[in-house]
Amino acid sequence: METIDARADAARRALDAQVREIVAWHFDPQTGSPFWLEFAADRLGWDPRERIGGFSDLRLLPPFEDEWLRGGPVRRWVPKGLEGRPIYIFETGGTTGLPKSRINISDFQTDYQEFSKTLPDEFFPPGSDWLHLGPSGPRRLRLAVEHLAQVRGGICFMVDLDPRWVVKLLKRGQYDEAERYRQHCLDQAVTILKAHAGIRCLFATPKLLEGLCERVSLRRYGITGVFCGGTEMTPEFHRFARDELLEGAYFAATYGNTLMGLACHKPFDPADNHAIIYYPPQPRAVLEVCDPDNLDEVVPYGETGRAVLTTLTKEFFVPRFPERDICERERPIDLYPWDGVRNVRPYQDKKTGSVTVGVY
Repeated sequence: METIDARADAARRALDAQVREIVAWHFDPQTGSPFWLEFAADRLGWDPRERIGGFSDLRLLPPFEDEWLRGGPVRRWVPKGLEGRPIYIFETGGTTGLPKSRINISDFQTDYQEFSKTLPDEFFPPGSDWLHLGPSGPRRLRLAVEHLAQVRGGICFMVDLDPRWVVKLLKRGQYDEAERYRQHCLDQAVTILKAHAGIRCLFATPKLLEGLCERVSLRRYGITGVFCGGTEMTPEFHRFARDELLEGAYFAATYGNTLMGLACHKPFDPADNHAIIYYPPQPRAVLEVCDPDNLDEVVPYGETGRAVLTTLTKEFFVPRFPERDICERERPIDLYPWDGVRNVRPYQDKKTGSVTVGVY
């Protein structure tokens, strides 16, 4: 039987091959995206196809800046090799300024098709319908969960939820109005559950899941599988959800964002003490846990650092983007023979003391 070390070595070789393929694609004048072609000509003065032979060589490029994604023209991100394909645009942020925008063609579908393979049919029965209780609008999540339901043979019912409005209400101190809006979203969810008996699977953010379970019994309404993610996902909530809220339903805790895709959860193990452990969809995306003061240095296993994301698809190339999160570096496991992350939470800047919170 192949050892975990051997599988990890094979994963590293596959990652290096993915890097070579994606760099060759995005910096080729025939297939590349205008942004990266112009970047190489104006900022680098050298051809990345000649000098980047694997993942470690991506450090030759400057870290990706989120400001590059604010504003247009968004077509500068569309690779020439994919011109003519239908383009989606997904946004993050936007509460206090320009949102970041990411073009997408089918990456989100691929991510959720792969994630579907990790869901046990016993709890997420093929052919069952879904309820999406989370952000809608120009966010990837809404279409992604719907695609997940369709891949598994179901229909996805949606609530209408605008998190930007909630953030504005909270910043103005209008907590009662924000609570009324939350109840409005929960009203929609309860109405859907009462009207459609075939729903067995649920996506919800932690706060909305808790609110829904205060209103109804998941077991009574036939919910057997819950896919949950959001910035409020903590070990404490994980324990609370499994012990108090789910009534025996399967709990699939996930971490994802518009730039990376979807990281899959490590199957529940009591020895992990309800830690939230994720593994990115390597080689399509990689998460490193780095020293916040030196992002070129990966911290030892078990140590805390800042999450640094690399996305490697033909649609989108993001080299070494400092995420808005800190976490612990997790060792490879048999199911995912590459590095994972534990207990992702908002990053606090040492210089300013400010905490940067993600979209969800």
